[in-house]
Amino acid sequence: MTLRIHNTLSRAVETFTPIDPQHVRMYVCGMTIYDLCHVGHARFLLVFDMVYRWLRTLGYQVTYVRNITDIDDKIIKRAVERGIPIRQLTAEMTAAMHEDIGRIGVLPPTHEPRATEYVPQMLQMIATLERKGLAYRASNGDVNYSVRKFPGYGKLSGKSLDQLRAGERVAVLDGKEDPLDFVLWKSAKESEPDDAKWASEFGSGRPGWHIECSAMGCTLLGEHFDIHGGGLDLIFPHHENEIAQSEGANGTRFVDTWMHNGFLNVDNVKMSKSLGNFFTIRDVLKHFDGETLRFFMLRTHYRSPFNFSDANLEDARSALRRLYTALDGIEVPSAEPDWSQPQAAAFRAAMNDDFNTPVAFAVLFDLAGELNRTRSPQTAALLKGLAATVGILQQAPRAFLQGGTGHDSGDAAWIDERIAARAAAKAARDFAQADAIRKELADRGIVLKDSPQGTTWVKG
Repeated sequence: MTLRIHNTLSRAVETFTPIDPQHVRMYVCGMTIYDLCHVGHARFLLVFDMVYRWLRTLGYQVTYVRNITDIDDKIIKRAVERGIPIRQLTAEMTAAMHEDIGRIGVLPPTHEPRATEYVPQMLQMIATLERKGLAYRASNGDVNYSVRKFPGYGKLSGKSLDQLRAGERVAVLDGKEDPLDFVLWKSAKESEPDDAKWASEFGSGRPGWHIECSAMGCTLLGEHFDIHGGGLDLIFPHHENEIAQSEGANGTRFVDTWMHNGFLNVDNVKMSKSLGNFFTIRDVLKHFDGETLRFFMLRTHYRSPFNFSDANLEDARSALRRLYTALDGIEVPSAEPDWSQPQAAAFRAAMNDDFNTPVAFAVLFDLAGELNRTRSPQTAALLKGLAATVGILQQAPRAFLQGGTGHDSGDAAWIDERIAARAAAKAARDFAQADAIRKELADRGIVLKDSPQGTTWVKG
């Protein structure tokens, strides 16, 4: 079955045909690094990590670019508040981002460009736009894009210029010839630190947010590439402006397939610090392991709204434990999935249908049910192999099932000591003491499993 993807530009699910039949080039708007990553960031990072993994599973070479925005109003404000250089702040936050997203299994992209490394390319693109009459120097020193001079503006969001003109998001700012125009180069302010300024033919300043992705995408992937992704909130104005800049400067189609993941809510309400329902990835990982968070977010279709709650996370943890429990105790041979096998074919068909993870994950649970009945190493290998394509079920089952107990290695040793004491009590036919030890462990969330080979434990 051919891969089909919903294209925001056409508003339809289309057969995916890369420009180069063997090589997919994909750009995803990454983090603005002034603070720790929150769970909304985790969603888009996991969605496009899943897309990246599946494209490689299909045999494509993939060049994946996910940028870092390391110059921005919020970054400047935070660095000034902390009294540190901008680069010190962004280095600190980048390291924190890599640590946090590594714990949820997000693979590194092929390229992770920083905006500050591509200012010359941005300036070159701005100069091209000015030369073509699509950009102008404003009275306040900014350089703005003249939206009404680009005929295709609004094609991604589906908004007409008149609709946009009336929209609340469009503000009249000093120096603009039209309220719809947006800034390409921001003139430096005296109050801003020196490390927020670059010299240019347009005067001292820094790039606007939108131009950075156009410059980095075109530099690293070419003027025309296959996939551009991000959250729904980026469709307008960010991605709309990227199209205007890139196609205006280069005179060619910018991107073939635009992908956008659905919004994340917390307990059915938009996440907001002011509402007290704001969670960083680190907040969540204090209570749930990284694979549970990954499984939780991927089992909802990427274009659907996503509801984040402790109850839903607990349900996801229980579901993931069922999969690991099915694998526990089986020597799993290493093998690539046999795609002609009916369950593998069903999994592949679901993933090729616009990355339909709910249906694909249902196949995994069908396999787990079969595995519980048959204890077949071949079924276990298929379950583990299919799950690997989306980055789950790759831990040793016993290690996962014993994880999340809150016990360190010393506590694990204590558990083993209590199991040994229980065995000694049973050998002495002191069943009351054996039952008391089992209850003592159960009260701490430890479930014992007796077998002819001995007693093992997992987190209940």
